[in-house]
Amino acid sequence: MQQLQPVNMRLEFKKGNNNCILINDSYSADPDSLAIALHFLQQQAKGLSKTVILSDFSQAGAEPVYLYQDILEQLQKHKIARFIGIGEKMQSVMHGLIITGNTKISHNFFLTTADFIQHLHSFDFKDEAILIKGGRVFELEQIVSLLELKAHQTILEINLNAIAHNYKTFQQMLQPATKMMVMVKAFAYGSGGTEVAGLLQYHKADYLGVAYSDEGVEIRQSGISTPIMVLNPEPSAFDAITEHLLEPDIFSFGQLHAFEKHVQQSGLKHYPVHIEIETGMNRLGFAITDVPVLARRLKNTSFLKVQSVFSHLAASEDAVEDAFTLHQYELLLQAANQIRDNIGYHFLTHIANSSAIARFPALQMDMVRLGIGLYGIGGKKVAEKLQPALTLKSTIAQLKHIQKGETVSYNRRGVATRKSTIATVRIGYADGYSRRLSNGVGYMLVHGKKARVIGTVCMDMVMIDVTHIKNVKEGDDVIIFGNGLPVEELAQAIGTIPYEIMTGISQRVKRCTGVSNHLLLFDELLFKTG
Repeated sequence: MQQLQPVNMRLEFKKGNNNCILINDSYSADPDSLAIALHFLQQQAKGLSKTVILSDFSQAGAEPVYLYQDILEQLQKHKIARFIGIGEKMQSVMHGLIITGNTKISHNFFLTTADFIQHLHSFDFKDEAILIKGGRVFELEQIVSLLELKAHQTILEINLNAIAHNYKTFQQMLQPATKMMVMVKAFAYGSGGTEVAGLLQYHKADYLGVAYSDEGVEIRQSGISTPIMVLNPEPSAFDAITEHLLEPDIFSFGQLHAFEKHVQQSGLKHYPVHIEIETGMNRLGFAITDVPVLARRLKNTSFLKVQSVFSHLAASEDAVEDAFTLHQYELLLQAANQIRDNIGYHFLTHIANSSAIARFPALQMDMVRLGIGLYGIGGKKVAEKLQPALTLKSTIAQLKHIQKGETVSYNRRGVATRKSTIATVRIGYADGYSRRLSNGVGYMLVHGKKARVIGTVCMDMVMIDVTHIKNVKEGDDVIIFGNGLPVEELAQAIGTIPYEIMTGISQRVKRCTGVSNHLLLFDELLFKTG
């Protein structure tokens, strides 16, 4: 099982033209995988009309009429509005079953994929969730390519397999009773909050954490019921918080009074809140000296219920600061005990972040908060066990052949030291590729080999030197970070951290989530939650 390799075209989620969504499952065609794909389509449709494009099935030993009758029943069960069949059996057997069965499914049939593509202009695909599924011999990925929105060829691929693997890796480090909060703030560190949240809900994460209420509202509206803590709730968002059952972080007396008043006016009681204690980050939180007054204040309210008391570690990844990390833990423990003694009921305590989960098992308390580790970024103790979850890639727009001494990009700062081949890549600082990576600081991967940035990074384009790489063509893929080029290296090159690189990826960069591993055929990872 461990030797199975990733396979594309397995339930890849893509944006289509005219407000359509596409589910590319053009790798195989059999009844079992169809059932899984239809369930996934059902979860993703979210009110859109459902369309299925399906090729012939090659099912040895099965009578065609029974096989295709089963397919038809599955389509009807999932209330498919439009069906397009491709192949000889589809055109004969399936077509006959639909006609004689007097089904209400709109239907069209074509002998080959090429036949369908010739007639594609006659189909008005709009506001639809479209599943494209079939055997490899039919090459249905051609249809996917034609229906896919081509707004920008720079994409951020989110490997949900890797996210699930990393989640389980950290989970295995915990004591059985320790809960897990997973941070999906900042659009899940740039990767797409709702998709990641759906995956985490399936894997029974105890809590999700967001920075602002609008992030939590978006996740709630996608159908996620897991408890969500809001780290920085603005007073103007209190209505949205209680309407969507979000749980605010309370970090000051003024905020405590304002939210309590809102809960009272809303006719609510015992609304869950999280109390943040300042232990050394000096960002947000009640001071340790405020805790006695805070504890009495919380004891005397029936409108709020303390769900957790927590703090933020300032330097858990830095061994030089380990004594300070332990001091922060002791301060939180002291504060939590005072509050518990006053209010007389149990609540959760938590302080450990991704690095502390690996480095400080004794700091697990009741719950830990997993952040960037979910995406495959961790310290030495855990790095080898993690898988990179994000790949930022683009394509080569043009190749240029220049002579020694010629210059590249603005201000002529890139100078060819030999006869060179320069590739222009469709990404720039407007997409989040920092100008600090200019002039040889940064590099990308082309055909698995490093190609240095030459000249200044432009708003929408970057030039790289591919002279030493054979058979480079216009349209070839370029990896900006991912497998073979960790985001940590990119961050280190410009003296920053992976968080900044990941969260800086522009929203105009298309996010593509997918399940790209055979193992998911045995794990209904996404098929229940989307």
